[in-house]
Amino acid sequence: MTDVAKLKQLLDEKVKVYNTPSFIKNDPITIPHSYTHKQDIEIAGLFSATLAWGNRTTIINSCRKLMQLMDNAPYDFVTQHNETDLRSFLQFVHRTFKATDLLYFISFLRRHYAVSNTLEDAFVPGARYTEVNTGAALIHYHNYFFAEEHPERTRKHVATPVRNSACKRLNMYLRWMVRKDRQGVDFGIWKKIKPHQLICPLDVHVARVAYRLNLIPTEKADWKNAVALTEQLKQLNPADPAVYDYALFGLGAEERF
Repeated sequence: MTDVAKLKQLLDEKVKVYNTPSFIKNDPITIPHSYTHKQDIEIAGLFSATLAWGNRTTIINSCRKLMQLMDNAPYDFVTQHNETDLRSFLQFVHRTFKATDLLYFISFLRRHYAVSNTLEDAFVPGARYTEVNTGAALIHYHNYFFAEEHPERTRKHVATPVRNSACKRLNMYLRWMVRKDRQGVDFGIWKKIKPHQLICPLDVHVARVAYRLNLIPTEKADWKNAVALTEQLKQLNPADPAVYDYALFGLGAEERF
């Protein structure tokens, strides 16, 4: 068996371990899984991904608190709230994500849903997406998100490949929205972007594992390595390289590989 075949066997086995419904309850993806309507899933998913750094239990608790502030109806709240409804958000904080940032996110979402019925259009404004990977979609989203007057501090909460950020949380969000398989973890409700165009989410855990498996040249979690990792994973699964996020994350965060 070649080294590539051994690597594929290892990662495929770990995908089977972690890409299962049991993964959902202890991961931030559990928040959008509380909903069935597309727009609710999009909004809950965006906030869950945005807040997804640090302890996962804390992340989930913060997201649940946020959804409760929205009466557990995020789309209705975003599109129909009035100014007085926002008072209860002024005390919200998750690490460095504070009320100022949250209120701008809500303002952006209201502005977007006034002209579109899906958040997918914030990443891909055209009829379909033809780029090799999602780099251009992330850049478009970043520019579109900050097109209106905004707090400068909020920029640190929306990554972009232009700054060589790995864009881990946004790539994870795109994985949630785009990928779909029989396991039912990812939603697959967006169709313009295809699974083969996704970039594998890269954080310190995944970068450490990927480096030790000789998939990337350094342990840096940046855009360059995220692209390099994905290109390597395409050799194992050209149609769905981001599925190996489950294996690499599991090996790094759960198994301390």
